[in-house]
Formats: sequence, structure tokens, C-alpha cells
Amino acid sequence: MMMAKRLLSAFLVASMLFTGSMQAVQAAMISTEQVAQSTISAKGDQDRAKIVSMLSRDEVQTELVKRGIDPVEAKSRVAALTDEEASNLASQMDKAPAGGGIIGAIVLVFLVLLLTDILGFTKIFPFTRSVR
Repeated sequence: MMMAKRLLSAFLVASMLFTGSMQAVQAAMISTEQVAQSTISAKGDQDRAKIVSMLSRDEVQTELVKRGIDPVEAKSRVAALTDEEASNLASQMDKAPAGGGIIGAIVLVFLVLLLTDILGFTKIFPFTRSVR
């Protein structure tokens, strides 16, 4: 019994010593940039990467240059967006219709059928005259 008490006491003393050494606290000054970097969430980074990848497409860069916008300047402004702004812009990009929507598709089909009708391959519209 005495041996068990000594072993238990030695174990408790050892565990108290190791427990005290693991609670070391570090404190240091951090800069504003470090705080700003820590607040940038992973979602914001994903949204910015999505916007930058969209801006990196050739047709988008061509349109930017055509409108007098430097693509490098546009990318740097995307990097300066807040997380909320980047999220809003990325969600708007997701919701935007690609290629003008259903009206553009209907007009395209109409023009293709009209052209094939004029060329004489089809006879869908009675108001056209075939060139053949």
C-alpha cells in the first residue's frame, strides 16, 4: 500500500510538472497588415481567383482593351476588393446569362433556317424565294 502511494505521488508530481510547462504563452505585437491578412477568408480568395480567371480569358481581355481598360489594372483592382465585394461580383458572374440568353438562341435558329430556306435546302417559310 505504501509503495502504491509513492508511485501515485511520483506520477502526480511528474504530471504536474509537465502540465505547467505546456501552458507557455507567447505574446507579440502584430501589424495591421497581418490582421488584414488573417481576416481574408478562403471564400474571398476563391471568389477573387474566379474573377481573375474570368479576366484572364482572351475574349474578355480583348473587350477590356476595346473599352479602354488595362487588364493588369483590372486585376489589381480585383485584388483590392473586400471579401463581400468579391463574393457579390462572383455571384453576379454566376447568374449572368452566357451568350445573351434564350432570345439570342431563337434569333440564331431563325436566321439559320431563313438562310437555308433562301439557299434552297429547306422550304420552311412561305415568304422566301429560293435562289435555285
